[in-house]
Amino acid sequence: MEKLDVITKKVDVLPMVKYYMDQLGIYDLFAKYVQNPMRSPVDSAQILSIMVANIVCASRPLYKIEQWAAGYMDGLSEYSFNASIYNDDQLAKKLDLLFKADRNSLMAELTANAIAVYHLEKKQMHNDSTSITFFGQYEHEVAEAVKLKHGFNKDHRPDCKQIVFGLNITADGNIPLSFELFDGNRTDDTTHIPNWNALRELLEKDDFIYIADCKLCSQKNLDYIHEHGGIFITIVPKNRSEVKRFYKFLKTNNIEWQYAYETPNSRKQSETVIYKTHEGEPSKNGYRIIWVHSSAKEQHDKNRRENRIAKVDRQLTALSPRLNQYKLKTKEQIEKAIKKAAKGASGLFQIQLIEDKQIVQRQIGPGKPGPNTQYKEEENISYRLEWELDHKAIEEQTTRDGIFPLITNAHIEAADVLKAYKNQPYLEKRMCTAKSILNIAPIFLKKPDRIEAMTFLYFIALMIVSLMERNIRKNMAEEKVVKLPILPNGMNTKTPTWNNLNYFFENVHLSLVEKNGRTIQTILKGVTKLHETVLRLLGVSTAAYTTIKNHWWVFKSTFSTQNFGYT
Repeated sequence: MEKLDVITKKVDVLPMVKYYMDQLGIYDLFAKYVQNPMRSPVDSAQILSIMVANIVCASRPLYKIEQWAAGYMDGLSEYSFNASIYNDDQLAKKLDLLFKADRNSLMAELTANAIAVYHLEKKQMHNDSTSITFFGQYEHEVAEAVKLKHGFNKDHRPDCKQIVFGLNITADGNIPLSFELFDGNRTDDTTHIPNWNALRELLEKDDFIYIADCKLCSQKNLDYIHEHGGIFITIVPKNRSEVKRFYKFLKTNNIEWQYAYETPNSRKQSETVIYKTHEGEPSKNGYRIIWVHSSAKEQHDKNRRENRIAKVDRQLTALSPRLNQYKLKTKEQIEKAIKKAAKGASGLFQIQLIEDKQIVQRQIGPGKPGPNTQYKEEENISYRLEWELDHKAIEEQTTRDGIFPLITNAHIEAADVLKAYKNQPYLEKRMCTAKSILNIAPIFLKKPDRIEAMTFLYFIALMIVSLMERNIRKNMAEEKVVKLPILPNGMNTKTPTWNNLNYFFENVHLSLVEKNGRTIQTILKGVTKLHETVLRLLGVSTAAYTTIKNHWWVFKSTFSTQNFGYT
């Protein structure tokens, strides 16, 4: 008797992820650089490619990747026969091989492929770093691997060990082009010279504009980049003498600001942010200092000051009636409490602690007072608090509202310096994507060498996600597609994210009709006209979905095949 069976397999976004990975030649790069051990049930390149795809689609710990893969390879309700080779033991072994591989050369070729395939501009490079936090002792160390140490934790967990994750993105679509890991106790200001040198070697040029936060602004860093033919833009920290001198100048002088440009306020759609610049005196080494005035920052600084003033006033009001009681009896105790209450705005108040002295008669000895009772005079000291706003200090601080300084050796217009620097927040969004979307932390691994290898896979995944977001937005602009109804309940988005795409394709699946264990028909379901439009805007060939056959998820060399439905 003939037996018919229908198996449902997941498809969702994996074909488009695989398409991008094929375009970047990721399988070939793994095959080239990572050793393929004898008698392995599947080659290293295939397993590492599946691990990258897992991070992009639905980041899971190693021990759950087999379960995730089974939905694509075996079916939603089937036993994990094909997926069983992607067990945590096999994955961990391939991470060991990746750690031993020449990952710098692999990353260089991957970056070259991304630049060539997607025509990425590399005139501006933005750098920033974040901490990847680990919970536990992590006493085991590997000599060649990055060291998990206590350091300045940007996740606000100083009790936890960490590694420092430095990332470089191009201004064109905010695409990660390289990264580097540092020991957990490495300070940001010491990472820029080796990072800039690595970028110069990677891009095979040194005239790109290197943009970073204020940790770049050390004399050693700036001089090194300048003397080696590089260009930099960064912000000057507030504690520098140039900043203090300019703020002092503002107290008695007016500045002639030059209009730079304006842009819609991303937080308040009805408002426009106006930027102005002023070319100040150069630094002591002759670098340009460009002062910037932002109308949005001006309002932000004003609101922040008013909030601080209101908070301090409330705290002083609450503190005043508690004086001379319990732990607020001595002058030292009260002054400490005042300092704590006025924190954040102490310079904007004139605060006086007034000492009241009163001579009182104290009975000598016990008992009821009588005609022979003796008394002694004692000085009774009490304290009261008075405060008022220091309007002169507030007026002086108001002159600095909305102002921040940039330092550069670039010979371009001040407005262009500002525009280049204003792309820096997009790097923070890429860091956010790595942590919140791709779940780079926590990493469920114990060995530092495997952690380092796994972080390399996260970098590749972040590049793929960034390229997708860049391409769909770029093509939407070129085709004048204002918005896409791909959000829940058909709501529109003007700037599709990877999360949006992942949700929109979640119901795409493959149905296989089997007869006596042999596939006789494959049916792809869930792809609508809107899905085809999204694929076109992503630059993904519809063949990535329409030609799907069984075992389509197998990665193969782009040199040996060009189709997407592997049998």
